[in-house]
Amino acid sequence: MNNHLLLYMRMRDEIKQEAIVDATVNLVNEIGFVSCSVAKIAHKANVSPATLYIYYKNKEDLLVSTYVAIKKEIFLAMMQDFDEEESLRDIFLKCWKNCFSFIQKERAKFQYAEQFANTPFADLVNPDILKHQYLPIQKLIEKGIEQKIFKNVPFDIMLAFIFFPIYTLSNKKVCRSFVPDEKNIEIVFSLSWDAIKY
Repeated sequence: MNNHLLLYMRMRDEIKQEAIVDATVNLVNEIGFVSCSVAKIAHKANVSPATLYIYYKNKEDLLVSTYVAIKKEIFLAMMQDFDEEESLRDIFLKCWKNCFSFIQKERAKFQYAEQFANTPFADLVNPDILKHQYLPIQKLIEKGIEQKIFKNVPFDIMLAFIFFPIYTLSNKKVCRSFVPDEKNIEIVFSLSWDAIKY
């Protein structure tokens, strides 16, 4: 099999998988996790159920894999233009702005991830996968604690004050009037920063 054919097949597989993930996200947002079935997702993705099973073991595997993929996307977007030479405040402010930007562009994926995190399916996620994603953030927090820039509190508590405000404010059902513009992001970030700084 020549290289061009292999590349074509790989691209076709990626397109199919992307279509399946998009269909999963949109269908879950429309009818919920319980009502979704492999057959419905396959139909929406315009593939056969047999094709879907090539990539995923079952419905649970598909839902979990979709969530993990979205969380990785969010993290990659958040860390865009990361520069460890900048001050910790500037680094985390940039992360905030990147995260808000991603959520505005990919609201359907954000909605899926928020719903998923509050379902029993969340217990099926391997915590080590997502923990690995947060290692750069963890190192920055440890650096901040060592330099007495941050309060010395457990990592999970620190994450809650750093990132949960973003998710709460981006949830239109909770914060309908919040507009994620430059001014408002700076205001809310300053409040969070004041809560964690030494």
